[in-house]
Amino acid sequence: MNKGLLVAVALHLAGCATARTLDAAQPNAPVVYAGTRLDLYAMNGGCCARDRFGAEAPSYPGLDLPASALLDTLLLPLSVLTVIGVGFNATGGL
Repeated sequence: MNKGLLVAVALHLAGCATARTLDAAQPNAPVVYAGTRLDLYAMNGGCCARDRFGAEAPSYPGLDLPASALLDTLLLPLSVLTVIGVGFNATGGL
């Protein structure tokens, strides 16, 4: 894989709204399409993203929106399962 592409992907994920909301642990925060909703909230002048989503909005939410929408769509089954209360006790390693 091209090193430049790998660096670009890593930098984008570090600022991705979906990646930020995955570990936010904010009570009553949106789960389904959380990153996309965070981007739209920031684009519409939302004042308190940390209070509502548990994460700060990216600096450029308009640029982040397509990637967040794609990642939120890929994670949709897990998001829906989380909302309905299905828990995963997954462990890894040897």
